[in-house]
Amino acid sequence: MLSENAVWLSTPHHQLVEIATTLGCRRFVLDIEHGYFDLDGTDKLIALIRALGAKVYAKVLGPETIPIQQALDMGCHGVIIPHIGDVEHARRVTAAAKYPPNGLRSFSGTRPARYDAVGQDYYTREDAETLCLPMIESAEALADVEAILALPTVDGLFVGPSDLSLSRGRGAYAKTEADFDDLRRIAAAAKAAGKPWIMPAWSQAERDLSRALGSAWQVTVDEYGALWTGIESGLRA
Repeated sequence: MLSENAVWLSTPHHQLVEIATTLGCRRFVLDIEHGYFDLDGTDKLIALIRALGAKVYAKVLGPETIPIQQALDMGCHGVIIPHIGDVEHARRVTAAAKYPPNGLRSFSGTRPARYDAVGQDYYTREDAETLCLPMIESAEALADVEAILALPTVDGLFVGPSDLSLSRGRGAYAKTEADFDDLRRIAAAAKAAGKPWIMPAWSQAERDLSRALGSAWQVTVDEYGALWTGIESGLRA
């Protein structure tokens, strides 16, 4: 189903969002880490995605408190946190995504709070409904994947296959059996923990494996890739 897939955005491309939602897409990932997003443009894009009835997740600028809180304050349904190391690093970083006593997130009376004062039910609801998804993209994170999943501040995982392959000493990600064995371990750990895992699945082989291993959803469309494919198709025609 189209709604089970997500579109990866590298720029605040409002028209692409409108086209994708018209075609049935209900999930978007904003690559703030490697993309071209300023705060004002990001805020407007998040508001548009929410208004269109879709969910939006931010791959934040880095494993730090302020980028995580900014994405959540603007109304993202979840944060994807890159550059996670071992479980102690994950424990410190993911605390920024949950309110005390679960974590260290600071309150802001912005979009999620409807620009108003809130009661305790707001904090409970935000902690339950806002997803914190550390990335498994390093050898250290993979080694501690079960312990990372056990953290109360972690709601699931997002896999970074390219960086994981580099970190594991295999060089460029080539969708080898060794690469897929890492995915199998992550999927098994997530299943045992009862938490979801997600991955970018650009090829059919990755999509098939991801579905077979029970991923919650996949990112199957990349903004740059969609532009490339469309332009190439038009030029060839």
